[in-house]
Amino acid sequence: MNSLNSIILEGRLTRNPEERTHKGEVTLCEMNLASNRIYRKADDKEEEVSFFDVECWGRIAENCLKYLEKGRSVRVVGRLKQNRWKKDGMNHSKVIIVAEHIEFRNEHKGEHHVG
Repeated sequence: MNSLNSIILEGRLTRNPEERTHKGEVTLCEMNLASNRIYRKADDKEEEVSFFDVECWGRIAENCLKYLEKGRSVRVVGRLKQNRWKKDGMNHSKVIIVAEHIEFRNEHKGEHHVG
């Protein structure tokens, strides 16, 4: 039985999406997303910014590469994935978001397009 692994995240792209190919045929798109959180601390407003690596595959990746660019607001629905590797005898790991659905946000008209 699978455990629950689901995430919804909104933010802005910090760079243009980058294309990769996997095994020479499947399109992979890698992006970086900044998500802001504003909260009160005493009488002041504080802002916390978190940065997340996002990857998507296939048709979603192709649409992201075609329509998205740095600064664009998106909503990502997906799952967390932990990549692990060894380098110079040391274990390393990194958690990324694998997007299963991406909404392209359009702040000017309040509309969105699904990728």
